This record gives sequence, C-alpha cells and structure tokens, in this order.
Amino acid sequence: MDAGGEEWVSNRLIDWYLENKRDLPWRNTNDPYKIWLSEIILQQTRVDQGLEYYLRFVARFPDIPSLASAEEDEVLKYWQGLGYYTRARNLHATAKIILEKFSGIFPDTYEEVLGLKGVGEYTAAAIVSFAWNKPYPSVDGNVFRFLSRLFAIEEPIDTGKGKKLFTSVAGSLIDKNRAGLFNQAIMEFGALQCVPVNPDCNRCPFRDSCLALASGKTGRLPVKQGKTKTEDRYLYYFHIHDHQYTWLHKRQESGVWRNLYEFPMIESETPLTFPELLAHPRFSEIFREAVTARFQLEIENKKHILSHRRLFATFYSVLPGKDTIFDLPVSHIRIPEPEAGSYPIHRLMELYWEQYSDRQKRKA
Repeated sequence: MDAGGEEWVSNRLIDWYLENKRDLPWRNTNDPYKIWLSEIILQQTRVDQGLEYYLRFVARFPDIPSLASAEEDEVLKYWQGLGYYTRARNLHATAKIILEKFSGIFPDTYEEVLGLKGVGEYTAAAIVSFAWNKPYPSVDGNVFRFLSRLFAIEEPIDTGKGKKLFTSVAGSLIDKNRAGLFNQAIMEFGALQCVPVNPDCNRCPFRDSCLALASGKTGRLPVKQGKTKTEDRYLYYFHIHDHQYTWLHKRQESGVWRNLYEFPMIESETPLTFPELLAHPRFSEIFREAVTARFQLEIENKKHILSHRRLFATFYSVLPGKDTIFDLPVSHIRIPEPEAGSYPIHRLMELYWEQYSDRQKRKA
C-alpha cells in the first residue's frame, strides 16, 4: 500500500480537528515537561480520568526540579489509582536524569528524548512534534485503527513489521509544516470519530475514500496477531490491627506494584482454603507468635485485572486475642492505623481501605 504523501488526508484531518477537538490543558502549551507528563499519564488511561491526575501533578510538580526532588513515596501517592505504576517510577527517575544530565532542561532532539527512561517511539514523536513541531509521526492505537481502515491495511499491528509499516504510512502523510497539529488531529480523529466499535461512518469526512468501509471490513480492522496469555493469581491479605496500629509491607519484587505498600500477604497460583493458609510456610513467617489472633473474613475473591494477570484478592481482618503478641518480620512496618491511608497503595488495597474506613465511620 502506497499512501503517496497525499496532502488531502492531512488537510482533511486538520480541518476536522480544528472544528471538533477537545479543549485539554496540555494542548495549550509547548512546554515539553507538561507534554511529556500528559503523554505518560495518558498511556493506558482514559482522557477523562487522566485529566484530573494531570492537573494535580502539575500543581504539585510544576517543573522538572520539583519532581526530581520529591520522595518516590509521594510521587506514587499522587499516582495512586491510575495503575501501571512503572510509569510513575519512570517519571521520577527521568526527572532526576534530566536534572543531572541536561541541567534540568528537557532535551529537544528526537534521539535524546527517545533515550529517556520510559519513553518509546510514540511518546518521543509526540513530545518533539507538540513542543517543537518536528515532523515525527506519533502512532498510537487510534492511529493504527484509522490508517488500517482508511487504506484497508491487514498487516497485524502487534508485530514489528506492522508497526514499521504504519509508522511509514503516517510519516508519508504528515504535514511537515504542521507536524504537531497533524499528530494531534490524527490521534483525536481515532479517539472520537474512528472509534473501535460502531463508528459513525455516515458522518465521517473520509466515508467517500475509506477502503474498509467500501469493502465491508471496518469491524475487522485493525488486525492483531495474537492475545496475551493471562494467568490467575490468588492473594490473601491480612489487616492486622488493634484499632490503633496496623502493619504494612513495601513490595520490593519487580512488577507494576513495586514500592507500593500493602498488608502482609500470601500469594498462590491456586485458591487456598483457610486451613491451607494456616499450613502455608509464609503464614508462620507472618504470625510467628500470634497463635490466639482472631481472623475475620472481610472480602472474598475480589477480582482485579492487570495486563497479564487476573487477580482474586481475599482480605482478613486480624484482631488480637488473649495474650496475643504481633511480632512481624523486619520487612513490615508498624504504624498508627489512621496513617495507613497516607502511604501509596495499589487499587485492591484502596478498595479495601475505603470499605473499612466507611465501617469505622458508621461505628463512630
């Protein structure tokens, strides 16, 4: 397929965008820091959800030095609820790198931006085109969808060959004098007009030239080669407390929840009954001396989906019995219970804490 650098595509996209675009704060600035921040937030996040986080982040971390000098726990707390916490850790690490390597000035070449931690080809192209109008095509899921339909491209988008092809097509269409505007337009068109399911093709400005519409393939494009295998994991959390103090554990292992706090926990590849939990080696590590503690089931098998895992979380409230002494391993911290909400926690912990706090308020 040869797009031929046809200017009519870019002109029609930009005309549509100027009439239909959403008024978003990161579109009203050429500050590369704020553009970078918005692009990282919007990865895996809807615009309506990301907007609130963006405004909060900019208010607390208005520039690179303020973000670089912050503690990671605070950055993660501001990110809480967005998920994919690697993005927040990369933001924090990259701010430090820019401060040290570039004297706090955001690099302005595509190659330097691409070399930043957590920045891929799409994000690098978005930053340099939005901030400095450099003609690098920014190809996200919305762009894949629009181009695959407009030109009836059946090359899978989740392959190296497919990504290279779509980037080449987008590059042949980009208006080099209005590169930033073009990238904004083509992404917004995919987000608002050429949507994944039931697009309104009758009102589409490309209805007379869309090859997928003409051939009845709109619902089948874009093509993906395969699906990611999802694994099940069963998590058993223990909210150990005496209504004054509780215990938290900071996750150190790699993964999207690294450096977030949670209750002591047992993880299993298969569901466990309570007697099986009692016999688990990890249980004796957590409850070394608390043999008379009282366990109360609070939440059972709460389902939570991550990109590669399907989690089922069960929460127990653990109260001291007669002569109970809670003596957890040194990897756990004992804190006043009201302070638990100030630590950065993942969504499952957040859901439990909201429910528990509501119960405490009703009792008061």
